[in-house]
Amino acid sequence: MTSSITLAQALAAGTVVLDGGMSNQLESAGHDLSDELWSARLLAEVPEAITEAHLAYFEAGADVAITASYQATFEGFARRGIGHERAAELIALSVESAREAARRARAAGVVRPLWVAASVGPYGAMLADGSEYRGRYGLSVAELERFHRPRLEVLAGARPDVLALETVPDADEAAALLRAVRGLGVPAWLSFSVAGGRTRAGQPLEEAFAPAADVDEVIAVGVNCCAPEDVAGAVEIAARVTGRPVVVYPNSGEAWNAEARAWDGRPSFTPEEVTGWRASGARLIGGCCRVGPDTIGSIARTLRTEQ
Repeated sequence: MTSSITLAQALAAGTVVLDGGMSNQLESAGHDLSDELWSARLLAEVPEAITEAHLAYFEAGADVAITASYQATFEGFARRGIGHERAAELIALSVESAREAARRARAAGVVRPLWVAASVGPYGAMLADGSEYRGRYGLSVAELERFHRPRLEVLAGARPDVLALETVPDADEAAALLRAVRGLGVPAWLSFSVAGGRTRAGQPLEEAFAPAADVDEVIAVGVNCCAPEDVAGAVEIAARVTGRPVVVYPNSGEAWNAEARAWDGRPSFTPEEVTGWRASGARLIGGCCRVGPDTIGSIARTLRTEQ
């Protein structure tokens, strides 16, 4: 455990600040992420870069670092010729890299509690073709559970503070993840990628959120990797349907072009929006793609000034 107080305890007491996008922070440091493994490639090649990215967010004001394991899967590593044992080491290294950043932040004078959230991206992230923004892979819940469970076991074994089941586009995949996380001994949050009040696969959010209320391991539910304007309605639904603290970390407002592998449009996310989200039940608040340390710092100052 990274902090003496658990994340669940912190959520009961107030608001916790998440970090921002890992990929944009790595790109700003000069790293090429055009590979199918995305930021997970650097776990094998330049792990220090991952630690430095986490540290930038801790120093900016984040309380939680989300690991670089979003696209780190046994199948994805195998396509690069990386065997099962080495892949497991790299997946576990994602947690240790974030934990090391927390140690460095404390050594530099950060005294607030810090936590590590182990990212568990959707099946579509492994495909590296934009499927995580659509869902509906043609796989059963049981097949998706078999895909997710081995990686979850490795991540849980690395002892993060929480498992971040994130950017989930489909209620069926959420059901698989909720089954796979049972009995691992690590709490989790479940976060959907949404568009216009529905999951990316088109299911109503009331139906998507509801099963999480019956899983003891789940300490928060919410949305991420979505447009900022989709957050407010989702927060209200998640809080009402589950009674759990809500986690929100939207994109900057730009849109991902999967064919061009580039971002289009202009940012629309402003730190001032977070006060409304908190009033509706959000307790874990940060940013996802294209949201950097400066914005996370502004969010942290806004939330801590008003607490």
